[in-house]
Amino acid sequence: MRITLLFDTFFLGLIVTTLVGHCYGHGGLKFGYYKGKCGKHDVEKLIYNVVKEKIAHDPDVVSDLVRMSFHDCFVRGCDASVLLEGKNTELTARPNKGLGGIKLVSAIKDVVEKVCPGVISCTDIIVLGARDAIFLAGGKWYEVETGRRDGRVSLASEAEAILPPPGIPIHKAIELFAKKGLNKEDFVILMGGHTVGTAHCPTFKERLHNFRNTNKADPTMAPTLLHLLKKTCPLNSVSDKEAYLDQTPGSHFKIDNAYYKQILVHKGVLEVDQNLALSPLTRGDVKGLAYYPHDFFNKFGPAMVKMSKIGVLTGSHGEIRKKCGYVN
Repeated sequence: MRITLLFDTFFLGLIVTTLVGHCYGHGGLKFGYYKGKCGKHDVEKLIYNVVKEKIAHDPDVVSDLVRMSFHDCFVRGCDASVLLEGKNTELTARPNKGLGGIKLVSAIKDVVEKVCPGVISCTDIIVLGARDAIFLAGGKWYEVETGRRDGRVSLASEAEAILPPPGIPIHKAIELFAKKGLNKEDFVILMGGHTVGTAHCPTFKERLHNFRNTNKADPTMAPTLLHLLKKTCPLNSVSDKEAYLDQTPGSHFKIDNAYYKQILVHKGVLEVDQNLALSPLTRGDVKGLAYYPHDFFNKFGPAMVKMSKIGVLTGSHGEIRKKCGYVN
């Protein structure tokens, strides 16, 4: 399994920036943008089929694509800059360590390039792939506008400054999301992406052994979870093992509301997960999503759509890469 979480380990200085310089809005997006641009080929169906086949062999793909969407859109907007390879690109930043799904996006790009060269952006592949993965994992289908273009700039320094750590205070996280045009409800719902995926020991080990330099465990963690995680991440071990972010048996790869139920009973693996249920700013939202599963199913897709419109490039403001990992 690969690490998959919205909040990563790099310390977030109090740099909560606005979208970096190239926010041209999303006026160029529309439903069915690629219809008729690739002859008789249904591009969205092609992408769906590749994702479906991959998930059948590797269910971690769901969390990979959800995480990739967040990590791409929050830095410079949704422009596939997270995929660009090279020295000091976003991909080399510490928060993007272990980012999964890169090979899958490249594989999808190869498939669509064969039938429709130079038309489908890597950015739209990320967005559509995440939608398909969410649906295939039990989420509700939602429509996605397309027509995004790919960015040309990718800086590790921006990823390290903007992507938040797993211990970010809830009020700071809400402020960060607000800078991206997402409200408190969007934040709480998008955190539900932690219903799939895993976290490595370094992202939560402090909570187990030396929380806030007390040489004790985080008192907000349920004893049963604490016992389990201590086995996974012993005190004097350099283990880089993983733990499921949703501790519900049988639900690790499913899009459902089990995550919210877990954090209400103090089984949040990351500090930000647990604080989401403890903070008076968000506890009410968490309870609603835990008690009424249809609320999460109905709202997760629209929240992903809203996130996918952050700082998009359209028209002449971007490009269509031939390969997702390289600048043309």
